[in-house]
Amino acid sequence: MNFLKPDSVYKLENIRNELVQMEDFIIFQFIKRSEYPISEKLYSSDPSKRPVLPDASFTGSFLEYMHRELEILQSKLRRFDAPDETPFFPNDIVPSILEKVNYPKLLAKGNINYNNKIRHMYIDEILPLIADNSVDEEYMAQQLGSITVIDIELLQNLSRRIHFGLFVAESKYRSDIPKFKKLIQNKDYDGIYKEITNQAVEDKILERLERKGESYIYDSNKNKKITSQYLVKIYKDFIIPITKEVEVEYLMSRLDDDDDVSGICPINKD
Repeated sequence: MNFLKPDSVYKLENIRNELVQMEDFIIFQFIKRSEYPISEKLYSSDPSKRPVLPDASFTGSFLEYMHRELEILQSKLRRFDAPDETPFFPNDIVPSILEKVNYPKLLAKGNINYNNKIRHMYIDEILPLIADNSVDEEYMAQQLGSITVIDIELLQNLSRRIHFGLFVAESKYRSDIPKFKKLIQNKDYDGIYKEITNQAVEDKILERLERKGESYIYDSNKNKKITSQYLVKIYKDFIIPITKEVEVEYLMSRLDDDDDVSGICPINKD
C-alpha cells in the first residue's frame, strides 16, 4: 500500500487486500512458533527467573527488554515513521538517521495504542493454544534466542494487523460521513459497533483461515496443538474483536480532528 497516495489508502478493497497478505505472514509465524515451548525465562519480570540483562534497572521481562532494544534500532531506520506502524515502546524510540519521508496526514489525531493489550493477549491466551507442551529444559535453554525472535516478529505483525483497523475505520467514516457524525455526536457506541461490523466479511475471513490452515499445516508437523481450528479461534476470539475495539475508539474521537486529514471529501464507493 502506498501511503503517499491517500486515495488508494482509503479504499476498502485495498485495505482488505493488505490484510489478506498479512494473514499469510501471521499463519506461518504461528506454525513456526508452535515448534517451541513456553519459557518462563522469557516472560517473567522477576530478575531471579529471567536471563541477566545489561540494564539491571529494567523492570520488565527478557522479551520486553529485547523488544525495546530492537524497536530503538528500528526507529533509527524510520520504521515507526510509517503510518501503519505502532511501537510497543513509544517513549523509547529515537529519531531516524534517514531522511524523513513526508507522509500526508492519513488519520485523525489520536494516540491509540493497543500494544500492551496485544502483548498480554499473545502471552496469556494465544501461546497456550499453540506452543509445544514439552518441557525439555536443555532444549529450551538452547532455543531462547530463536523463541525471542519469533515472539517479537509475531507481536509486531499482530500489532500491525490490529492497528490497521484505524484505516478501516477512516474508510468507513468517509463512506457515510453524515451517518457517522450523528452516531459519534450521540456517543452511540453500539450504533458505531453495528455500522463497522460486516458479518459476511468476517465469516469469509474465518473460512479463508481454515482453508489456509489446512493447506499450510502438514501432517508431518509433530506438534498436534497447532490446527486450522486454532487459527480460526485466534482470529475470531482475539484479533477481530480487538481490531473492532480499535475502530470504535478511533471513531468515537474522530470529530476532534475533523478538518485536518488528507482528502476529507467522501470517497467514491465504486
